[in-house]
Amino acid sequence: MIIDQAVCRRGERLPCGDISDELAELQARGDDESSFLWIGLKDPTADEFEHFARELELHPLAVEDALKGGQRPKFEIYGHMAFVVMRTLRYIDESSDVETGELMAFVGPHFVVTVRRGEPAPLEQVRSALEHDPTMLEKGPMAVLYSVMDAVVDRYRTIDEELSDDVVAIEHRVFTPGLTTDVGEIYALKRELLEARWAVQPLIEPARRLLAARFVPDEFSPFFRDIQDHLLIVHEHIETYDRLLSDVLSAHLAQVSVRQNDDMRKISAWVAIASVPTMLAGIYGMNFHSMPELEASVNVGGSEFYYGYYVVLAVLVTACVLLWRTFKRTGWL
Repeated sequence: MIIDQAVCRRGERLPCGDISDELAELQARGDDESSFLWIGLKDPTADEFEHFARELELHPLAVEDALKGGQRPKFEIYGHMAFVVMRTLRYIDESSDVETGELMAFVGPHFVVTVRRGEPAPLEQVRSALEHDPTMLEKGPMAVLYSVMDAVVDRYRTIDEELSDDVVAIEHRVFTPGLTTDVGEIYALKRELLEARWAVQPLIEPARRLLAARFVPDEFSPFFRDIQDHLLIVHEHIETYDRLLSDVLSAHLAQVSVRQNDDMRKISAWVAIASVPTMLAGIYGMNFHSMPELEASVNVGGSEFYYGYYVVLAVLVTACVLLWRTFKRTGWL
């Protein structure tokens, strides 16, 4: 699907007519890098893309990658054009999920073609910002490539901050007494970190190769180095979050194990205490008739007082109290 197509001439956006005629006119201008075609596509079909590929002489391998999608971030030079693949990210506040998309850019002397797959791609803001900045737009296709990559990496930095807040929140819940954390939440956050890492880490090497290949003019080199620095910072942060979350997960599992041990000790202590009356009930609860201690009595005021049952009850209570105090002192209760 064609999202937008326009001719950018000396920092001004103009309507785009027939691609062949516009491209022929741009090529006739020779070294005028301030005039170029900017075509934006979203999830194009082979038929939709065929016309642009033929007119702009796009390399068939790059066209195949753009149509199939699911590519690893990369930077390749095919003759007169460069091909850049990036993964785009979007943070969903409602679920704390990181959604992944894909963005590809074909950059030639007089054209830029961006191919977007998925929703999380900040191209509308990039296009609007460049159209309101004629000084940058008149620098040609390289200005568009820089702006697109910068917007993608800025989105990485925003998501970096969101993930940092999520990690801190999980860490707080794990180490705050009285608060509970489901291990599934920790694993889900590690999964979102992995999603972000798949986008950020593979783009570091293409960004380095882009500068090393001298495809970038000298005036843009500092800007692309800035993008590379931001990529490295975000990557280091994600690695740190992942290691911290692994430690938090280990601590959470250790806490669960300790709580289970405490519960087992308490259960064992109460079972030990309950075993005393159980034992006595097993001995004296069988209705034996020949147990002298149960028939022991003393004459009090002319009447016979049978105290055997009270002695047994006193022994029972004393044993239970002693066991309870012992377990309490040792921390089992």
